[in-house]
Amino acid sequence: MPRKPRFRLPGLVQHIIQRGNNRQVCFFTQKDYTVYLDRLRHYAHQHHVSIHAFVLMTNHVHLLATPQVENSISLLMQDLGRYYVQYVNKNYARTGTLWEGRYKSTIVDTDQYSLAVSRYIELNPVRAGMVDHPAAYPWSSFQANALGKNIELWQPLPAYLSLANTPSGRQKSYRELFAKPFSDKTLAEIRLASQGEWVLGSEHFKQQISIQLSNRRPISPSRKQPIHG
Repeated sequence: MPRKPRFRLPGLVQHIIQRGNNRQVCFFTQKDYTVYLDRLRHYAHQHHVSIHAFVLMTNHVHLLATPQVENSISLLMQDLGRYYVQYVNKNYARTGTLWEGRYKSTIVDTDQYSLAVSRYIELNPVRAGMVDHPAAYPWSSFQANALGKNIELWQPLPAYLSLANTPSGRQKSYRELFAKPFSDKTLAEIRLASQGEWVLGSEHFKQQISIQLSNRRPISPSRKQPIHG
């Protein structure tokens, strides 16, 4: 089955997932996490990508990011992946690939879904049974979004800024979101979109994306694309 073309629409939030090859471990020591985050900050700045949420798990990474220019996420992931593989191979006397050949990404409806995906990302360590609460996991953006830690690479989502008028108010409102469990519907939608690289959002939002893409790729499973002009 041919690969879907990448989403190359600047200014739209994307949920990105990159997994270790055969789900192998990608982070071995605390230094590895710090090196990855430092390079993520560096290449995000270089390629004009805003990072809103992230989590580094032992064998995969989730990012919620907005590219400011076309193709900037692809460039970010290429440079970051290349650097980190070289770092790991050098420091652990190994050779060969580290990541799966292709990261996954999907466009996220900023208004209705971006905060939900941010929560989904930061709850990964809880779902994996690594911690009881996201605040206990040091390698995620929960530290910035909910606790106000200064993380240089982090930039707030527009929906996050609308939670309150002050930083402390936004952090409090964001923490309160975690008191509510995900609905089965929302969880299923996020997982379906991320696994299939579909657009995550309302039908109106999907229609808008389809028009911007000029129907060059499907945006939903088994969806008949409208014909324009």
